[in-house]
Amino acid sequence: MAKKVLLNEQEATLRRFLLDVCNYIGTLDGNSRPHLRITGGWVRDKLLETASNDIDIGIDSMTGREFGKLMKQYLEIPETKIKHPQSAFAKLAIIEANPEKSKHLETTTTKILGFDIDLVNLRKETYSEDSRNPQMEFGSPAEDALRRDFTVNALFYNLDESEIEDFTGQGIEDIRLRKIKTPLRPYQTFKDDPLRVLRAIRFASRLGWSIDEDAEQAMSDSDIGDALTTKISRERVGIELTKMLKGETLPLSHPRPYQALGFIDRLDLYHIVFKMSNNDFSQAAHTKHWKKSYGQLRAIVSAATGDPAQPSIERTPEASNNLMKIRSILLSDSPDAPDDVYHAWLLCAFVPWARVSPAVPQKQKGKTPPRPAALVARDGLKADNNTVKLVDNAIRDLNEIIEIKDAANVAGPSITSPLEPRHKSPTRSEQGMAIRRWGPYWRSSVMFALLTQVAENPKDSEWSPIKKLLVTKPRQITRSYLRATQSGSQNSNNLTY
Repeated sequence: MAKKVLLNEQEATLRRFLLDVCNYIGTLDGNSRPHLRITGGWVRDKLLETASNDIDIGIDSMTGREFGKLMKQYLEIPETKIKHPQSAFAKLAIIEANPEKSKHLETTTTKILGFDIDLVNLRKETYSEDSRNPQMEFGSPAEDALRRDFTVNALFYNLDESEIEDFTGQGIEDIRLRKIKTPLRPYQTFKDDPLRVLRAIRFASRLGWSIDEDAEQAMSDSDIGDALTTKISRERVGIELTKMLKGETLPLSHPRPYQALGFIDRLDLYHIVFKMSNNDFSQAAHTKHWKKSYGQLRAIVSAATGDPAQPSIERTPEASNNLMKIRSILLSDSPDAPDDVYHAWLLCAFVPWARVSPAVPQKQKGKTPPRPAALVARDGLKADNNTVKLVDNAIRDLNEIIEIKDAANVAGPSITSPLEPRHKSPTRSEQGMAIRRWGPYWRSSVMFALLTQVAENPKDSEWSPIKKLLVTKPRQITRSYLRATQSGSQNSNNLTY
């Protein structure tokens, strides 16, 4: 059950300090010596040999607030100041319990030796039918482990014994198997807190792991879908989606959006995640061929480095060259456009909404109201104004981009002088003016158009069978966008928005 790990110098120093605090508390009248365990993500990351500066510490016999006050008291002893230099300690923040704001715990947060520390008591939880915020009380280490979302997050590091404890009996093995699994029955785990459905997808895609078969079945259950809709705020849904597509400021922050969108698609969660709060447009979103879109985007994004998820896939030199060019044009590596890839994945997620029209077309105060996809971003995901505008503009310009792309691919010579006969193909100046109309995120809008056309051409023989999804040979759609964007983007370099 227990497993030893090797601490680095800073971690070992932190352990000694915390044990000194425990020993000090044990000498005070009316206090028994507490026992501490590092819980959750730090332990998982340690076994994955990944550094982590976020440390949650579980206390067996008092609240985090009580421990924090006594730790502060210990730090004020003259001998302590000699043994533990005060420069290594930041100000303690005592957080009182506030059930009205879903803060049921009295915790202490601080920074020690560069680690962000959160101190809280071990606990067990009881959930009600209508809330994901449980009633809490003191619990044993085993009870605290079993209440957690996944077995790999239920591992503890016992500071006294200097070893890892696996009270579920599955966490260490699931790390070896690279699998996301719940400590208790999946159905009840997700019913208690449906946000865990999205967290399972985020962890699995971020780590490149699988999700346990029983857990996937529960995640697809209609009852769990209803609970996710009623118990979880749309803000939380939006935050989880952003983390899936963009990553986090954490050690294991390498998002695999393709895998995340694949889980959402395969587990029939799209209409729950991308849902409008008041209007039921969601059933009009078309996901049947959406997989082709996020498969194509993965091929484009990974063109420069190869796809780590599919290292065995081989492409013809021409296909690889086309993908590289598309990537260089539509996914800028410039520091001025750090979110190009994220924007591409975000818009790819809205491809099923590309052709959904408003229920009643109308104008409000002279302005065109947001299109359904933008309403999903605004109301269903509580996205910020820039994101809503990004989505709305991509839908607005979709048809024009496709028309200009098609015109740019008309056979015949392009116009090079007024004396030549005029063809339908737009000039560079016309393409540049179109790009000006599309705005500063024109690359993202063009990428959205490309991915939308990929999904809308399911009968194109070049796009089947499924094993050809990742562009193992040149594609007509990709080539046509390449020809259209090469000349247009060259002229756009001189535009000022």
